[in-house]
Amino acid sequence: MFGINGGELLVLLAVAALVIGPERLPGYAEQLGQWVRRGRELLRDAKSRVDEELGEEVGDVDWAALDPRKYDPRRIVRDALLDDDPPRRVTPPSTRPMTGAAAAAHAAERRPAAAPYDDEAT
Repeated sequence: MFGINGGELLVLLAVAALVIGPERLPGYAEQLGQWVRRGRELLRDAKSRVDEELGEEVGDVDWAALDPRKYDPRRIVRDALLDDDPPRRVTPPSTRPMTGAAAAAHAAERRPAAAPYDDEAT
């Protein structure tokens, strides 16, 4: 509960009892009880509204199948890599020398674009 263990909770309750005092402690305990009852009532109402809005289809969902802890990334990658698709054959590029327009187009494709010139820089 909020990262507090039993011993720490007892110490907090003892400090609260000393700070609040024995004469006001029953009033605060009653108020805390009212808040807890009101919170439970709100949760119960919210649950009933959600069930009413979603209908009976929600009962058919297999929530265990949707548990994220069940998904293993290694298994997903292995299944994707070992798919039943036949392996694709990679064809090497042509080793025939290019001439003319084809060579010029190929050279233009491979040449990096020139960096823009800024005459006001530095």
